[in-house]
Amino acid sequence: MTEPSETEPSKTARSEAEPARAAESSPGPVQLPGLETFEPSPETPDAAAIVAPLEALLLMATEPLPAAELAQAVRAPVEVVEDALAELARFYDETGRGFELRNVGGGWRYWTRAEHADLIGAWLVEGQHARLSQAALETLAVIAYLQPISRGRVSAVRGVNVDGVLRTLVTRDLVQEVDRDAETGAMLFGTTGHLLERLGLSGLDDLPPIAPLLPDAATLEAELRASTGATNAPVELVETSQVGQSTEVSTGSTDEVSTDPTSERADEETTR
Repeated sequence: MTEPSETEPSKTARSEAEPARAAESSPGPVQLPGLETFEPSPETPDAAAIVAPLEALLLMATEPLPAAELAQAVRAPVEVVEDALAELARFYDETGRGFELRNVGGGWRYWTRAEHADLIGAWLVEGQHARLSQAALETLAVIAYLQPISRGRVSAVRGVNVDGVLRTLVTRDLVQEVDRDAETGAMLFGTTGHLLERLGLSGLDDLPPIAPLLPDAATLEAELRASTGATNAPVELVETSQVGQSTEVSTGSTDEVSTDPTSERADEETTR
């Protein structure tokens, strides 16, 4: 007894179903960090294959480019792009190029080397780069080390009004509004990523410690002695009974300074 042969329509249906099943089993687009969609290829590009495209993108960049953004542009995984960038930076260092590839301000960018700063400075036309005033530099330093900080506190630290200077720093994208004080509602200011980029820093933790830049106690004592006119006698600050007041007393002088407000009132009543 022979088995019935497969009819022509059934063969056609089976041949159409096989490609459909193959398409369902094949992998689709893979989602990778930093990429919207990454179409799988027979071979994942290695770091050497994307070096030239990365160089072209970095040459055209006007600001630091994050590795995720570069990965999206060259259609490669972020890990491969980071390896390629690290290899490029190492190659420029080993070959002694006049520029270097650095990761600052949250992204990668080309920088000229520090040893060529004098040459570049002499070549630039005088006045092409605007410099900050001394007041602006002092205000910027206060904000950088004490941020987030309010406008009023900056003025208190510097002892002068800083409204105009602060507007200049905001206009130049060195300082920005970051938050509001929960109690007073005052606007709080902090530094921007643009400042980190200009300073060549990766973050605020890379700021130099401020303690070594401050004068020591002996220097401050000498300045205070000079301002009070005393030459040999050390100067001390003595707290009075009234809050927030102090009286300078020279230990080498025989004069006494009264700090009792009760005796002052008694003297006034006796005079009347």
